[in-house]
Amino acid sequence: MRGIPPIDLEMYPPFDGFPRKGIEFFKRLKRNNNRPWFEKHKNDYEAFVKLPMQSLVAALQPHFAQFASEYEVNPKRSVFRIYRDIRFSKDKTPYKTHTAAHFVLSGRPKGFLGSGYYLHIGPGEIFAGAGIYMPDGDQLKKIRSRISSAGDEFLSIMTNKRFKKLFGKLEGDKLKRVPQGYEENHPMAEWLKFKQFFVGVSWGESKAYRKQLVVDIANAFETVTPLVRFLNESIK
Repeated sequence: MRGIPPIDLEMYPPFDGFPRKGIEFFKRLKRNNNRPWFEKHKNDYEAFVKLPMQSLVAALQPHFAQFASEYEVNPKRSVFRIYRDIRFSKDKTPYKTHTAAHFVLSGRPKGFLGSGYYLHIGPGEIFAGAGIYMPDGDQLKKIRSRISSAGDEFLSIMTNKRFKKLFGKLEGDKLKRVPQGYEENHPMAEWLKFKQFFVGVSWGESKAYRKQLVVDIANAFETVTPLVRFLNESIK
């Protein structure tokens, strides 16, 4: 079984819900987004945000083993750092006001822009999604080529009742016209216009406080796995 070794999971307490103190920490951080305040309250971040998020990731590992064992689900590596990259941003606040994690294919080189899973928790919202957000030019051509040649398989994913009920529809920017190399009346014309391929579901803050959150996230990720795999098989 791929993923992190079971012994590592024992380092993290059972996930019984994200602490209300963690959400409160982010609300306070939003009002005091500066290094002195954060350093003064760093212990709160470690106890009420970082460790619970790592425990959530650890709790997801057995679920991933059932539906997407090829993905790395690692409490240490899957959780994003709280520090913002402000080098090219007009917003110079140093810290994120949510906690997030992403799950990528095991063994792929750093910077590989494949299809994967993402979740974040913050004041007012929990979000779980998957797909490929920024495909490069070569990946985009390969995805469109596979949509063109395997249209029935792609449509079976898009029209799946469970998929549609949970996610609604495919998200992402689109071209106004069918891309070069395809006829305007191509049967998959509208899908070929997409430049991004992802879906997501949002829940209210109250869901974060429940142990059931693990199962809800796992069910969402399992539901979107056929799309994740379709995209990765397209760009391999």
